[in-house]
Amino acid sequence: MDYKAIAQQTAEQVLAYNQDLSGWKVIKSSKKVTVSSKTSRIFHGNLYRVEGIIPESAAHLADFLFKHDHRVSWDKSLKGFNVIHKIDSDTLICHTITQSFAMGSISPRDFIDLVHIKHYERNMDIISTKSVDFPGYAPTSTYIRGFNHPSGYVCSPLKENPAYSKLVIFVQTEMKGKLPASVIEKSMPSNLVSFFLNVKDGIKTYKIPPIRARHSSHSSVHKKKEGRSAIKP
Repeated sequence: MDYKAIAQQTAEQVLAYNQDLSGWKVIKSSKKVTVSSKTSRIFHGNLYRVEGIIPESAAHLADFLFKHDHRVSWDKSLKGFNVIHKIDSDTLICHTITQSFAMGSISPRDFIDLVHIKHYERNMDIISTKSVDFPGYAPTSTYIRGFNHPSGYVCSPLKENPAYSKLVIFVQTEMKGKLPASVIEKSMPSNLVSFFLNVKDGIKTYKIPPIRARHSSHSSVHKKKEGRSAIKP
């Protein structure tokens, strides 16, 4: 599997989502965060767009979102996050495990995602995500394996104040399992607002050096898998 090619294609897809301003319906606006959605063209579900302002530079924000250190500490939607393979300094394969949400009606999922950061003109960065298969990480009976269709973050300087950033998040997650679409559609907007606020709070707490200044090498990191348990919806 050509992970690098898939990563490049996914970044371009996220860029296309960001440039497409038609057909979005605002479904929630809270605490200066706006959530919009439209029907996905890829699967039977929705593509969500979440946007707001982060009081940090776009470069710092992009580095923060790409770097995996402290992820579980600030991202309250996750119970586990491990980098299982490093393709290069800009491209990773990660295993994530979500918390249950919607008052427990949606049980934890796990995902194997290809994550890539790409710099564009005008100091814009895109961190893209797409689920992939990876040797040694087949689905287990512990969690339902979800699937992220092209998703990601777009970080760009705020025009009126370049020290701040406009953050746009695209989410296109197929939960799998036997969940009614209505359960997902009802719970997703509030969860996306909460995630955006987690980013805003987390970046203030965990200051990190820029990725471009850090030395990195090709490596593979494998973590111990969790025990098995019964799967819920």
